[in-house]
Amino acid sequence: MAAAESTSLSPSQAEEPPKLSDLLDRGWKLYEEVDTTNDPIAATHIQVKIKRGITQLEEATRMVAQLDLFSRNEELEEVATTDLKYLMLPVLLGALTMKQVNLAKRLEQVQIARCYFLDFLKRCKEYNISKFELPKTNENSAGTLEEESANGPPKPPDLIAMATVRAAKIERYTQRKNTEAKLSEIKAAVDSGQADDEIVRDFYLLNLRKWIVVSLEEIESIDQEIEILTRMDVLKQSSAEPSQSKRPPMKPFILTKDAVQAKVFGAGYPSLPTMSVDDWYEQHRKKNALPDQGIPRSTEDVDGEEREQEEKEKRVENDDEEALQKARDWDNWKDTHQRGYGNRKNMG
Repeated sequence: MAAAESTSLSPSQAEEPPKLSDLLDRGWKLYEEVDTTNDPIAATHIQVKIKRGITQLEEATRMVAQLDLFSRNEELEEVATTDLKYLMLPVLLGALTMKQVNLAKRLEQVQIARCYFLDFLKRCKEYNISKFELPKTNENSAGTLEEESANGPPKPPDLIAMATVRAAKIERYTQRKNTEAKLSEIKAAVDSGQADDEIVRDFYLLNLRKWIVVSLEEIESIDQEIEILTRMDVLKQSSAEPSQSKRPPMKPFILTKDAVQAKVFGAGYPSLPTMSVDDWYEQHRKKNALPDQGIPRSTEDVDGEEREQEEKEKRVENDDEEALQKARDWDNWKDTHQRGYGNRKNMG
């Protein structure tokens, strides 16, 4: 009977839900493995670990909400040492979310991670774990950008504000290094289980202060990335829309010898319009687009042509025998020789 009872209880024991502390420890461990690995973050097995860690930390977060471990009305000293580590749930979720690789959902991922980091900072601010200023929300940032764009060109940077931001970053960096050095000293004792309650409490508080600095830096980086991704989406949408001010395509045309040929024979392509040489010349003359249009001829050339024409007319009127004979010989030669005779160069 005892054996039967033991065998009947084993399936129920196997189906017991994991403990809250186990879920946090597994998710935290998975984050450390992913953060310290030398493999590419986009590798399949690394992404599987990230998703597994997010799933376990989300389940732990739901359990914390059900148990109602934290209250806004209590002070930091009232929080039990064993419960302090659960304050890191949102920041670990944000850190793992930032390590996900999915370009199609990158904007959504960074926005979710920002919510996690901001939720962690708000909770730490309520418990006064460290002195810091909460970053602006997305709504305030969007309103600031709209006001700046409405007010015209951006103003020159404020050097005093830039120096203040730089000093704050240096202070946060120094604080993070000091915190990490203290953590490395007591981590071994906490992991071995030999540390007393005071050392364990200091260990969790130091982790919270370290993650406060990390969260502030991550939110600054996320805000810049969100701005870039948003502008990229706007550019993609504008490039996908057809342009309204496109110039109509130019219709080709073919020059014909004269207007009669254009009417009778056309261009050989019914879809192409035709234009005679005279029409083309007249069109370009009106537009002052002819090569020699607008260039005055020299008076010497004009006078020479006029004088030569006058001399020819006088010779014909005076019955100049030499001129008449040349004209007759030229007419006789044209009668016995067809046009192009003797043109060996062009093979006419």
